[in-house]
Amino acid sequence: TPLTSNARSAETKSLHSKIEEIDRRGKALFKGKKYPEAAEAFTEAIDLIEAGESGSKEDLSAGLTRQLITLINNRSAMYEKSGDNTLALSDCDAILDRQPTHQKARNRRLRILEAMDRPAEALVEVCALQLQFMQENRDKIRMGIPLTPPVSQNKIEELMGKILPGEIERFVAKVKEESANKDRPLPSEHTILQLMQSFAGYSAWMAQAAKSGSVASLTKDLGKFQGNTVDAKAERATLLLKRGRRYAYDRKFEEASADFEAGMKILEEGGDDVVNCLDGDTHARLLEWGGMARHLRYDLDGALACYEKASDLDPTNPELLVKRAGVKMDGGKHEDAEKLFEEALGMDPDAVDALLHRANLNMLRARPEQAKADLNRLLGLRPDHLLARLRLATVLMSTDDIDGAKQQLDMAESADSNNSEVHSYRGELYFAGSAFAEARAEFDKAITCDPNNPTPYVNAALSVMNTPGPNGGVPDVADAIKLLEKAIKKDPLFYAAYVHLGQLKLSLATDLKAAREVVELYDRGLSFCRTEDEAKDIISMRVLSQAQLDAAAALKME
Repeated sequence: TPLTSNARSAETKSLHSKIEEIDRRGKALFKGKKYPEAAEAFTEAIDLIEAGESGSKEDLSAGLTRQLITLINNRSAMYEKSGDNTLALSDCDAILDRQPTHQKARNRRLRILEAMDRPAEALVEVCALQLQFMQENRDKIRMGIPLTPPVSQNKIEELMGKILPGEIERFVAKVKEESANKDRPLPSEHTILQLMQSFAGYSAWMAQAAKSGSVASLTKDLGKFQGNTVDAKAERATLLLKRGRRYAYDRKFEEASADFEAGMKILEEGGDDVVNCLDGDTHARLLEWGGMARHLRYDLDGALACYEKASDLDPTNPELLVKRAGVKMDGGKHEDAEKLFEEALGMDPDAVDALLHRANLNMLRARPEQAKADLNRLLGLRPDHLLARLRLATVLMSTDDIDGAKQQLDMAESADSNNSEVHSYRGELYFAGSAFAEARAEFDKAITCDPNNPTPYVNAALSVMNTPGPNGGVPDVADAIKLLEKAIKKDPLFYAAYVHLGQLKLSLATDLKAAREVVELYDRGLSFCRTEDEAKDIISMRVLSQAQLDAAAALKME
């Protein structure tokens, strides 16, 4: 055995000597800028190591493994210098397979992936470098010692800028495909009520719904008209309109939507014979309510078709023009919406619905002065219009007129001290002034006034995260997470809650399972998003979270 061991030792020394000689030759070729020839020299040395052992990386001695990694790294550098990115990348992969924390190989892999226009994979390498840096400097980071990160924030933003357009494009295509194949869910009860109550006719609609009878009595009446005669079909359509409105009055919006759709289907299938048997404005009102139900499901084309037909039947109704403008706004067709608002105000210069919703359009188009003018005119006509006053407070906040915003909120609170939106807006005013304790108190009041309003839950969570813990410690992250989870429970379509909740949960993730759950959370949020604007923040966070997950896997952190 000693003889065999000595022979083995002599062979190893001879192998090391040959490798070192070839390595020197390769480095000399490198200095002479003969990169392909240098790569060949390093390959010769690599082949010697692999031929001298069994070929399995597990069978290499520690010394030879280090040498092999160094030689592959040197060859990778030569390939990169020669412009052969594919071979350079393959060598980086071989190194990182053996040593996941090899910084030179990972940095080179990052450069090459960028050069090959593969930004998503490059982002994974950035995240891997960051994760490794944070692990190696954990104590210094905990002590607050300033450190220079391995990759600049600008690099991350640059890569995200290349990744996001394609991701958003895929999301939009998916939404269109899903919209064509299935109905999207209705928004939360709170959101639906907000939209309905933004119209001056809301109280009259509800009064009419209440007078029409209960759901039970209307259902009983429907049972009396099950025949196929024209008159029976017309009666069924009329009763479906009445029952749908009653369901809306009872805040059973799914059932209301189903009734409006069923009523419109009867008219579509029955044609003019059935339509001509309807009394008064029944046809226009059924189309109007059906349009609203479709708009709420984000069936913009279907909603617009209903509203336009209703306008043809009721051409002097400015409210229908405002609803059509709302559909155009949601579809991003702002100029079309502007024309419809002008038409509505030409029809009735005092149309408060047109003034309110045009103010929203002006805010979307970053025209605060025009929005302010619309809202001031509206409040001149209707000083008791609470929503207009709250909107005006928002406009004034956006233009840094804090005193003016406070005055509007004081007036709104005097009119309705138990209104959730009043306290929520006041909380936002405090938040903007960094008065986080006062902001939290107002958000809590807003939640008490209307537990179904998701906005104050999210804003309360943000207040928590901006409030230091005892003795200047970390904020109460657990409390913030609970608030955000409640917001999503109240309104699964409230996309902003997913963004903040995912960020907090990812910051607490201690293993890849928890990080994967964050990606799943973002996927759930995206399934409810309807527009590019709603989705882009979640998509951005999901891309980054997935890159961090892939980076952790690449570093073998599992």
